Amino acid sequence: MTRLKIKKIGIDTYKENIAYMPKDCEICKSQGFAALSKIEIRQGEKNILAVLNMTENGLVEKGCVGLSHIAFERLGLPEGAEVTLAHPNPLLTIDFVKQKLDGQILHKEHFLSIVKDILAYRYSNIELTAFVIACSKQNLNEEEITALTEVMIETGGQMDWGLPLVLDKHCVGGVPGNRTTMIVVPIIAAFGLPIPKTSSRAITSPSGTADTMESLTRVNLSLSEMKKVVAEENACIAWGGSLDLAPVDDILISVERPLNLDSEGQMVASILSKKRAAGSTHMILDIPIGPTAKVKNKKAADRLKKIFEKVGKQIGLHVKVVYTNGSEPVGYGIGPALEAQDVWQVLKNDPDAPQDLKEKSIFLAGELLEFSRKVKKNQGAKIARKILESGQAFEKFKSITLKQGPLKTLTKARLAYDIKSGLAGKIESIHNQKIAKVAKLAGAPSDKRAGVFLHFKTQARVEADQNLFTIYSETEAQLNFAVDYVKSNSDIFRIIS
Repeated sequence: MTRLKIKKIGIDTYKENIAYMPKDCEICKSQGFAALSKIEIRQGEKNILAVLNMTENGLVEKGCVGLSHIAFERLGLPEGAEVTLAHPNPLLTIDFVKQKLDGQILHKEHFLSIVKDILAYRYSNIELTAFVIACSKQNLNEEEITALTEVMIETGGQMDWGLPLVLDKHCVGGVPGNRTTMIVVPIIAAFGLPIPKTSSRAITSPSGTADTMESLTRVNLSLSEMKKVVAEENACIAWGGSLDLAPVDDILISVERPLNLDSEGQMVASILSKKRAAGSTHMILDIPIGPTAKVKNKKAADRLKKIFEKVGKQIGLHVKVVYTNGSEPVGYGIGPALEAQDVWQVLKNDPDAPQDLKEKSIFLAGELLEFSRKVKKNQGAKIARKILESGQAFEKFKSITLKQGPLKTLTKARLAYDIKSGLAGKIESIHNQKIAKVAKLAGAPSDKRAGVFLHFKTQARVEADQNLFTIYSETEAQLNFAVDYVKSNSDIFRIIS
């Protein structure tokens, strides 16, 4: 059997294993390998599956097989180690994906087989995309969503805090700047209730809670680090992807992100599996409703509410769904560092802090507090407000951030561009999705300091040539992309004269 030496190519292919070989090399001819063939690379007990790319410029010498950064890391062998190549066993579970694409119903054993293959990196990005599309929109019924949720929990790590009440909150998204978690968590922790918060990075938005928190401190906590912070502070705000909780979710997100896709069934399974795996017993789920939010109307919200509550009950998680205003962004900042600035101002009780972010955070914290027997019904928000306005929440937040890592200084991106009003009048609406896209084009969330800062919200009156919002970016190219997009989308701010 022909042996080849592995070569580290140093190409970042994110989460997909890619191998590189010279075009028309002898082993490719003899084995029938071609571009996009799936190959097994093996040495003893160590092996990976990879998608083959062919090179023509001498990048890979004869007698070698090049590996992308992630493939090299997963194989776990030193550069120059000898390996063998072979055709892998057929990917049988792709037939289940085809069945779903044809509209058939899948059962738990089908999802379990698919997820195991995904976790073994047997699925290429093309095959992952097929699975994501098969489950997109409303293609999964409630039984399928429950099955997928259970499988996602069972195929990853699970935490048990040994407590009867472990709180969490989550938002389905769709509203930029909605960074309530970083205010709610210290309020709950200051009251004395446990809220070990595992948060996600952005999928389709300019920032996730983990991205925003990372502007201030470290979020890549190990399980032991997370437990230590929670034991000392009742809370943490960590990135869930570093804890092996529902690990298949992060692989699926790697496909959903470039597609700008956040399907209903996978969204429910993703949220609930991570919350249950993190040991949560009770959760508040925020569904913002608005014409340019992810959830457009109450009918759609009612459908989601039913699914979340039913699936939550099946997996042992008490879910209370609340509806909030999703007609415009929450706060002034859109993008990690700009959102963190809003959070900091609210926690410090700064008079210039965004009041909509403050009031929404108090409402959500109040709902969570009422899960406790110590809090009477309709008294939660009053207690939450007292904890926030007394400064207790700010002190707790500082303690949490310092336990997770050094506290970072917030700064803005080096380039800025003001978008001005074309006429005088009242701001009737701000388009959530389009203002979010401006922030993403400017570089958020990859560039933590990039994004958009709003100078006005809806119902405010503005004069002609007055600054509506400022775009921040680290590069001229990204800033130009964002500005050009604004110029071609006049309905981002709708002003009635």
